[in-house]
Amino acid sequence: MTSNIPDYKEVSVRLNRVLDTVGLDENIRWKRINMWIQSEEVMSEIDEMELHYFGSQAEATTTPGLRSDVDLVYCPKWRVIKDIKCRMPDISTFLIVNDEHTPPGYVKLQWVNTHQPWPDFMQYVERLKMDRYGRTVLSNDHHYAERDADEYNGPAFTINFKGYTYDNVLGLRLNEWPDQASLWLTRKRRHNWPSHETIRLIQEMGALLVPVGHKLSQEQHLEWRLSISFGEELLVWLFNSTQYKCYILLKIINKCFIKPVVGDDALSSYHCKTCLFYLVENTSSAIWQPKNLLLCVDLCLRLLHNWVESKMCPNYFIPEENMFHCKVYGHVQVQLLSVLGNLLRQEGRYLVGISCDNIGQKLVMACQAPVMELQLQSQDVSEILRISILEHRRLNRYFSSREPRREIKTILWKLRCSILGSKLASTSLSLETPDQHGLDMAQELLLWGSSSDVAYGKLKLAALYVVLDNLDMSRDVLREIQNNYNYKISDEGGMSQHTLQAILNENLSTTQLVSQYFALPVLYHPSEINCIPKAVIPEIFRSTESNQGRAYKRYIIKYAMICPKFYLYFLQFLCYQRQNNMSHKHAALENMIYFIRYEPRVLKDTSLNLLAYCLTQEGRLMNAYSVLCKSMKLTNEYNAARWHITTLINAAFRFLRNEQ
Repeated sequence: MTSNIPDYKEVSVRLNRVLDTVGLDENIRWKRINMWIQSEEVMSEIDEMELHYFGSQAEATTTPGLRSDVDLVYCPKWRVIKDIKCRMPDISTFLIVNDEHTPPGYVKLQWVNTHQPWPDFMQYVERLKMDRYGRTVLSNDHHYAERDADEYNGPAFTINFKGYTYDNVLGLRLNEWPDQASLWLTRKRRHNWPSHETIRLIQEMGALLVPVGHKLSQEQHLEWRLSISFGEELLVWLFNSTQYKCYILLKIINKCFIKPVVGDDALSSYHCKTCLFYLVENTSSAIWQPKNLLLCVDLCLRLLHNWVESKMCPNYFIPEENMFHCKVYGHVQVQLLSVLGNLLRQEGRYLVGISCDNIGQKLVMACQAPVMELQLQSQDVSEILRISILEHRRLNRYFSSREPRREIKTILWKLRCSILGSKLASTSLSLETPDQHGLDMAQELLLWGSSSDVAYGKLKLAALYVVLDNLDMSRDVLREIQNNYNYKISDEGGMSQHTLQAILNENLSTTQLVSQYFALPVLYHPSEINCIPKAVIPEIFRSTESNQGRAYKRYIIKYAMICPKFYLYFLQFLCYQRQNNMSHKHAALENMIYFIRYEPRVLKDTSLNLLAYCLTQEGRLMNAYSVLCKSMKLTNEYNAARWHITTLINAAFRFLRNEQ
């Protein structure tokens, strides 16, 4: 990594966060898995047939950019057995048979209902063939159940439905554990993965037989491939967050860097999945942590490189089956070795070139944020902290006992993210054609900074949503802020000694204390003018004629400073006004009036000015004028009430003109 980019572990942590933004966080992962499980149950009831979803969608190991298909396996009510003694005469039954010519991982299915074909099997009688030993076996000729499919792909027929591409294939259910995979149950595992309970559960699930033969076999059309899909799906579900993201990163790397060079057939997602299974089984769980995500990806690429070099990719459950047969050879092997070797030499730098889901650009933004923040004026954040956190002198002793520099640096970082995001959004909106990419990055920065305290970063984000007319998002952010407010929250008015002592007894770190119990005043610099509501703009450009001291000038002239709780109600008013939600709009207005009347705050002049703006919007011009007069009496200097009065006069003239 270059000197401008964080170290290997820090990049791993930031890459982990970037992947969360494309839908790979744990909550979304399990919601998607549950959705497909429920869909599987519903479809099985409707079709009166055993149906199973497999693949990336069912495992939730995909992103919008990967555009993965849905693998749907339908299982007819035929019986597959390993012992002839288990034959049932009234059900179409097949016996698994092998011979010295059958490749590992494949079997033949001998039909044992020799007296007559039963009704549920009549349509497939013509698929019965004779093998070299004179046995009547079921061929794997295309068992299509749909003639109006959109596309045929080997044993599968493809249907496009409601935005998903379904690859449908016949699968015969084997309720017993296949003999070819018996060694997997008992092989030694140093790190207890999977656990004994998981192994027992996978064994009980059995396997599937799909109509695919080995490409080099002389009886390819008579062979069926063993697929332990139930076990594979369960193991993927058991991946922790790092293992899960590592698997998806391998698929993205394959799509962005390997397939464009080698083609689609050489290295598949199944090879990547098998690689993960072997690595997770043979490495300590301590390695699979967010800070080691890049290391884990490199380990996977190195193992794939070794497999390509030896032209041997062993199946996880049946190691004798080489999944590189007919795929990795000659020039394909040379190209794969070249691409994988190049990726390993780059030590993760290739990640910035990932176009899928814009991950590369997002990672660049995440890694360069510390460099970009140095371009901000250093006094921006220091003044915010001086005005808000450090004003609470009773906490100085608490800060000094809790590693103050490290804790305050964390708060500084989050506040800088909010400031940088707001400035970037303003710059993007100032262009003749707004820069959408800049706006996207600005929103990400504001999201990163939203946990600085109870309200500061979230209010800036909600204000941007109001400016962008994204009212639903603004409403949700404001609702979250309001839910986090309680009687212990401290803003300009401070908190009682009793409340402070109760909070200190919780033994919180400084970062936790500020994020849970402090609402910092919202400050806007002139460079943020394009991402704030119009009513707030005059608060930035106040009169500079004053006899106040330098300190007051330093903090007040340069910024619009708004009480966070009042700003919450003000943004709610704007949001509900545009949504024509009259009841909620009036409730927000009443909250503003109550706040000014009963809650003493040092920033009351700005609150009065914004209240007057809301009253003007409601057509209550005389009430607005009265409020502005109170604001002028309260603070005659450094007050934007003069600007608001001119706006009010213009509104009054428009009203009179309309009346005439």
